[in-house]
Amino acid sequence: MKSSPLKSTRILVAYNDVPAFKPVDVDFISEEAVVHQVEAVMSALGEIGCEAHTLPVNDLKQAFAAIDSFRPDVIVNLCEGFQGRSGLEMNVASLWELAGLSYTGNTPLALGLAQNKILAKRLFESKRIPTPAYQVYRSAPESTYLEYPLIAKPSCEDASLGIMYNALIHDFKELQRRVTRLLDKYKQPVLVEHYIDGREFNISLLGNVSPRVLPIAEIDFSGLQDGEERITSYEAKWMPEHPLYEKTPSVCPAKMDDHLKARLEDLAIQVFRLLIGRDYGRVDVRVDSQNRIFVLEYNPNPDISADAGFAKAVKAAGLAYREFVELLIHQALKRKSNGSHQENDTGGQGTRL
Repeated sequence: MKSSPLKSTRILVAYNDVPAFKPVDVDFISEEAVVHQVEAVMSALGEIGCEAHTLPVNDLKQAFAAIDSFRPDVIVNLCEGFQGRSGLEMNVASLWELAGLSYTGNTPLALGLAQNKILAKRLFESKRIPTPAYQVYRSAPESTYLEYPLIAKPSCEDASLGIMYNALIHDFKELQRRVTRLLDKYKQPVLVEHYIDGREFNISLLGNVSPRVLPIAEIDFSGLQDGEERITSYEAKWMPEHPLYEKTPSVCPAKMDDHLKARLEDLAIQVFRLLIGRDYGRVDVRVDSQNRIFVLEYNPNPDISADAGFAKAVKAAGLAYREFVELLIHQALKRKSNGSHQENDTGGQGTRL
């Protein structure tokens, strides 16, 4: 990939600061993992030769004092929340917008749309994008019209928060217990979906006007024993010491026929455009035994640490990690020179389903 010299470019790598006092809660593991993304990006920027510094974001006055002092050309936005609140991810990106700063990644609107899983699913339905049947509960369930098994999750979180080992729900009493537990812990509506038994794919996209679909990854469930649930639980994503972490590796590129590959790519682009994706993102889907595709969610600004799924897809596409970071910076600089925060194409295309 050709790129213009960036050695004179001033970069701040902004991330949600990890507090000195760490809550005793496994949910904190995924938030703490942002430091690995920072390390990977800073290493790439070192290879490029940019003048780069990190910007831990916890106190806004201190953060903007650092910005005023350094005067960056681009902020690499790795902020996944603010002061431990993941729901404020879009708000941090909004600050960069309000301050007129050029930054990488998805816009506040895209971040907000994707994080609100209920709204995202309604948008999928509006465009006839297939997604698992669902119900939303704001209090303990009194009934359900969904077919078991089910899976419940907080409606406005990411990183598989709330989806732990043995997450599948097989009867109404368990549905009541699970929803009540999630309501009590996360203080937000609970999304309950019909569980799609089948293959799970992660489709990474890179770019804007004509996003490039990177080689597709699949979660390999073949290492699971009979009776173990074929889901990507929180333990499987974030806890390397847990047996499920080793038993559910991501394989990229995934093996599939050309027809399924084309359908997955086409649908992923539709989701990316519908939720106004920008720069990079990932679409997660399940495919059942009849080869029907169901979109689970769009993940804007996914984990880009060196060993994460997105970096594996970048490598499988023949790109060095440094080239990926360069591309993000070039895209942000292009928006800056154009005087625009937007650079995406929301025009729809037909899907091959």
